[in-house]
Amino acid sequence: MSNQTNREILFKSRPAGMPSAANFELVERPVPTPGPGEVLVRNSYMSVDPYMRGRMTDRASYVDGFKIGEVLSGGAVGQVVASNNPKFKVGDHVSHFGGWREWYVSTGADFQPADPKIVPLSAYLGTFGMPGLTAYAGLLKVGELKDGETVFVSAASGAVGAVVCQIAKAKGCTVIGTAGSDAKCKWLKDVAKVDHAINYKTAGDLTDAVRKAAPKGIDVYFDNVGGDHLDAALANMKLNGRIPVCGMIAQYNATTPPPGPRNIIMVVPLRLTIKGFIVSDYGNLAPQFIADMGKWAAEGKMKWQETIKDGIEKAPEAFIGLFSGDNSGKMVVRVGPDKAV
Repeated sequence: MSNQTNREILFKSRPAGMPSAANFELVERPVPTPGPGEVLVRNSYMSVDPYMRGRMTDRASYVDGFKIGEVLSGGAVGQVVASNNPKFKVGDHVSHFGGWREWYVSTGADFQPADPKIVPLSAYLGTFGMPGLTAYAGLLKVGELKDGETVFVSAASGAVGAVVCQIAKAKGCTVIGTAGSDAKCKWLKDVAKVDHAINYKTAGDLTDAVRKAAPKGIDVYFDNVGGDHLDAALANMKLNGRIPVCGMIAQYNATTPPPGPRNIIMVVPLRLTIKGFIVSDYGNLAPQFIADMGKWAAEGKMKWQETIKDGIEKAPEAFIGLFSGDNSGKMVVRVGPDKAV
């Protein structure tokens, strides 16, 4: 492989506010050669995810930040093309966190199997990967969902939100979801089968729009956005409602602290539970997650959509696009062939 080129994306500078192309750098290097016990993977797809914005800030967090001048890392899926590790053979497909490059060398300690006969490879970065597990753990464990409840989901057509909506529907729940375009709302209604899809950009007062969709109140609000969405949820929660907080993309690029929820006082009389969570705390759920998702997919209860950018040079563009809603469903970047050997 030494005569081939491995293109990688470096973290060039820390963004102030919204990231830009200037914060990234594309470099070319020789394809690495696996050493003793190591495996070489030709990546097929890599993921860009909103949480990566936090890793671009120089502050302590639940995951190490990106370092200036180093290759960025993130979810990826590809095929083993050379192996010095008996646990992995040439031709195996695996997912891992060595993305933002076309070729990746590892001991295999971070590999998970990915079977393209079950779902397309790219789905292991979305519905059947980390975003799907985030939805599963957040709704069922953190949100303590009960069959037949009323669920409100922000960013409902995104990689996490769409899975939340469909798990809730599989559990017989009434589901209200928000999205930023009529086309995304149509997908939520027609494909994900949510009961009410709200275009938050044209709905006017979001609190009123949610109240009309859920006149008896909300049992679980799955928060991906924060801001006005959290305000609207707090105004419409039922007694003993639960709010699993996955993320707050509305303030990821804020340069000054945004104001807190105007009606946070509702936590007291309604005895609400608000709990943030990190998917890595729920890795033990992975086997049951895969079993349940496979069952729901086979029953036609789990659908997904993807926005695919072609070429690793499009990775920064794809990442930045997450913050303006350029993606429908999971945003992934195709960086190589599905089948490399």
